Amino acid sequence: MSIIVEGISKVYDQQKALNNISFSIDKGEIVGFLGPNGAGKSTMMKILTTYLKASDGQAYVNGHDINTNPLDVQTSVGYLPEHNPLYLEMYVKEYLQFNASIHNINKERVQEVIDMTGLQPEAHKRISQLSKGYRQRVGLANALLHDPEVLILDEPTTGLDPNQLMDIRKLIRHVGKEKTVLLSTHIMQEVEAICDRVIIINKGEIVADKSLKELKSNQEQVIEVEFDYRVEDVALKNLNHVKSVNNIKDLLYEITFSVEKDMRPDVFDFAHDNGLKILKLNQKNASLESLFRELTIV
Repeated sequence: MSIIVEGISKVYDQQKALNNISFSIDKGEIVGFLGPNGAGKSTMMKILTTYLKASDGQAYVNGHDINTNPLDVQTSVGYLPEHNPLYLEMYVKEYLQFNASIHNINKERVQEVIDMTGLQPEAHKRISQLSKGYRQRVGLANALLHDPEVLILDEPTTGLDPNQLMDIRKLIRHVGKEKTVLLSTHIMQEVEAICDRVIIINKGEIVADKSLKELKSNQEQVIEVEFDYRVEDVALKNLNHVKSVNNIKDLLYEITFSVEKDMRPDVFDFAHDNGLKILKLNQKNASLESLFRELTIV
């Protein structure tokens, strides 16, 4: 096991942020750590990286005890915090070389992580000149710099545009083949695109721990579609496997299908046969979204 958490609790004054949390993660797993704001996600991640001390319980990262061997834990973990701390006055390459010198890493590795994270066009700019998305890439490059066995990423895709998003997803999937990745996000599509497993936390307690494969079995499927003209609900209900149709607003519809098969081609054929144009077409994982809502509702 790359990460083992046993009965971790964290109390701030009279407020319990984490209550007897336990889970384990194997090497090569990419695990999504989900929960509403204030659920305890960042607190758990900070404890695993030794930035915070737990009030009770124990945890091991790559076999190193977070309480007795914090330096060994820090050496084997790459951490991207939610609020990415950067030296804004430094140049990108200069910043990464500075951190490489702390880890006693050669300069070739700096160029490797620049290439991996797509920072080549911005490498000679000051960090203060970068967009939020590129600053996030700098933080990810820094987390990868010492080639850690475990990556802990707190909201890693914050501020990325759609193209950058796809690149970072691909990168995380690639490094996840050999490393353990624990990442938090509020975006369900990110979990579907990146993760093998989901841990949902609410009010400091784990309320679900399931593989994506388990979540997708016997799942309902939601297609969000926007046409260029109004469509009667009854017409959409004639599509195969339709469970419900919801006109969200104006020309935007949410169609729930009781089948795992991708139904977007059927919706496309419906539009074509009825002389309609599709302005928007998205597929959602109804099981994951509905499970999250059910387990984290106040």
